[in-house]
Amino acid sequence: MSRGNAVESIDWGTEWLRSLAWIAGVWVATVIGFAIVATIIVRSLTWGRQFWRLAGPWMDLRTGPDGYRPVFYVLGLLALVVLQVRLTILYTYQTNDLYTALQNLDAGAFWRSLGVFAVLATLSVAEALVTYYVGQRFLIRLWEYLTDRFLRDWLGDRVYHRSRFAETQVDNPDQRIQTDIASFAQNSYSLSIGPSGAVQALVTLPSFTIILWQLSGPFTLLGVQVPRAMTFIAFLYVIVATVFAFRIGRPLIRLNFLNEGLGAYYRYALVRVRDNAENIAFYRGEPVERRTLDGRFRDVIANYRRIVVRTLKFNGFNLVVTQVSQIFPIVLQAPRFFARQISLGDIQQTAQAFGQVHDSLSFFRNAYDTFAGYRAVLDRLTGLLDADEQARALPTVAAEDRADGVAVRELTVRTPEGTVLVENLDLCLAEADTLLITGRSGYGKTTLLRSLADLWPYAAGTVERPEGPRSMFLSQQPYLPLGTLRTALAYPNPPEQVDDDEAVRVLRAVALGHLADRLDDDEVWWQVLSPGEQQRLGFARLVLARPDVVFLDEATAALDEGLEHDLYTLVRTELPTSVLVSVGHRSSLEAFHDRRLDLRGDGRWEVEAISR
Repeated sequence: MSRGNAVESIDWGTEWLRSLAWIAGVWVATVIGFAIVATIIVRSLTWGRQFWRLAGPWMDLRTGPDGYRPVFYVLGLLALVVLQVRLTILYTYQTNDLYTALQNLDAGAFWRSLGVFAVLATLSVAEALVTYYVGQRFLIRLWEYLTDRFLRDWLGDRVYHRSRFAETQVDNPDQRIQTDIASFAQNSYSLSIGPSGAVQALVTLPSFTIILWQLSGPFTLLGVQVPRAMTFIAFLYVIVATVFAFRIGRPLIRLNFLNEGLGAYYRYALVRVRDNAENIAFYRGEPVERRTLDGRFRDVIANYRRIVVRTLKFNGFNLVVTQVSQIFPIVLQAPRFFARQISLGDIQQTAQAFGQVHDSLSFFRNAYDTFAGYRAVLDRLTGLLDADEQARALPTVAAEDRADGVAVRELTVRTPEGTVLVENLDLCLAEADTLLITGRSGYGKTTLLRSLADLWPYAAGTVERPEGPRSMFLSQQPYLPLGTLRTALAYPNPPEQVDDDEAVRVLRAVALGHLADRLDDDEVWWQVLSPGEQQRLGFARLVLARPDVVFLDEATAALDEGLEHDLYTLVRTELPTSVLVSVGHRSSLEAFHDRRLDLRGDGRWEVEAISR
């Protein structure tokens, strides 16, 4: 029946107390239900186990880095979700009163309803701002934790290098760390406890089902009267739509995974062109590079076209279902309104309640596209962790710290295919000893050096040498980090350890005096400096670091013999007590070494004195 003038849908004078009790009770039930459902998902579903593998250590109350803070975040956000649902419920009653007042031409009730709206709107704005702030704090902290964890895992034990030898190869770990972690943090929040997330849908559903049940009337279908028909129709309508939507959208999981990988391959090819611009220009290799880039881009576009077609079908179906749901409850309630059994306000509240029930039930259907991308991110991040574990489990030489000198015992080095390069090498180098490693190309000179640095997984034996910065390896192309010239000189030590006078002195000693006034210039130095200048900078780094043991892998290959002589003389003068091990082909290097380790193939080797 239509209400009389000035009769409100609820008693707004005492509603605040009832709402507080409702919020408290529903919050407790939500926390319990959230814990139960989360436990079931984590233990029984693959993607749940993947999520817990990533975020579980952060949320662990005993060992997590933030202690109880993640739990407090979750509890607070659940409380805000419950508050938001309660405010939405109160809005439907306020809307009922507003339209009933208009129908009854009751000005007093109309203005009172607007006053209630002002209070609810103020609370809603405050709730939205607090939810945004707390939610962003939550996902930023999760983002920080995961980035720190993945970087430690990837850089620790030289996994970033050893993973190249692992059985499982992952594409673009840099992109996974930079992009996928951010996506995981954002979607974990938005899909679960964020606004319009799964928790809100599950709290909203029973709350508005009760309202819809109260407003629903009987409906006659094929001569059969269905009581409270609106409620049953809403559930049936959305469940059927969701089943069809899942069948349409299921391929999006695989397509989104491919989209991430193909995009990363294309981006990597572009970076390769940028980093090797000079070599490509020398070879006039633009046509080949263009074909490579075009091929990878075509793969990206082809997969994206498939995503567009599948998304078009998925979103088209969802839009049709959503549009029909807008008018559906009004059409069903119209006969009761025309029969004066309900008011205009009741129709409006019915439409709102139906919409909330529909949206809650449709959450998993509407979020399927986002969830498909989320599954792809879970696969990529856990795949990187798997690859890191495999790399860490690869064989390694027994590396032991030593106060000075180098001792090698029963070191055998093989190729990945199992061919022996060096067999049972025994070697002892005392303070100030020098050794030149020679042999034909392919006999394993550089690979032996990598084994001594514990970088080659196909080696067995024991290597004793000073660890950390007391041993330094200088390759044919020295690594130049991002930053200033001072940073490149000091690497891997902090740049502040190099003062101006010492840096200038060393630069002049290695024939780089023209760079003395550019110590604090921030440049892409591996592009600014020629290969020969980069090798001279590597020797400057050695002199500044003053290691106890120096390994040089054809470190003067880009220099003429005169500069080579000057640099080796500088090293022997500045580091007279350091052990010096060099790999090289030039006979001119013999003047700076006392012994030669000659690799002769098939694992054979011989150590002999160098005659002057």
